[in-house]
Amino acid sequence: MTSPEQILPQEITILLLEDDPPTLWRLQDALVKAGFDVAATATLAEARASLAARVPRVLLTDLQLPDGHGVDLIREVRQRHPDTEIMVISALGDEETVISAITVGATGYILKDAFPSDIAATVRDLVAGHSPISASIARFIVRRTQTSVEPPRGPEIDTAKLTPREIDILWGIAKGFSYAEIASNLGMSRQTVPGHIKSIYRKLEVHTRGEAVFEAVQQGLIKL
Repeated sequence: MTSPEQILPQEITILLLEDDPPTLWRLQDALVKAGFDVAATATLAEARASLAARVPRVLLTDLQLPDGHGVDLIREVRQRHPDTEIMVISALGDEETVISAITVGATGYILKDAFPSDIAATVRDLVAGHSPISASIARFIVRRTQTSVEPPRGPEIDTAKLTPREIDILWGIAKGFSYAEIASNLGMSRQTVPGHIKSIYRKLEVHTRGEAVFEAVQQGLIKL
């Protein structure tokens, strides 16, 4: 794992998406003063235009935006640009929103009312392979994990609906891996991964990665 001290700020490009002007200015100012190259945006449309022009090393994004939801952007970036680190900076939402953001690819989640004193250090930690998460968000995740490992009640889940290989691919999806990474980890051809994912979607009756992971957890097929 790379030490944060070994990463030069100018080597880290940041796409910042925040629709609240004072918060946007405060974050941008702190990051620019730390030496980072920051592209500041206030809408999903602006962020997507920025992504088309340059792929950032780090995406810092809010979730509730004027023209959509940050989870959609997180999913897009994780699928298309797997090397980009993603951190959510948001107000405390419901538990499902938190889990959704993490399952589709966010590797950090901090609250607007609990910003670390040094946001630059937090970005360096993220790039170095850490996962900065606010304490209250961590408690959300712990509660969800504890709930997911409770013994199932009522009729037993039909786990046979997915093959062992499809279960392995679901784990890759839950961890935010790209198709290439899933294929490499499982020793299979990258071209075969989309076919397996389509089969998973059909069996679980879902249409997105986030829905697939959520449904799989609900059915006890995987545990986060």
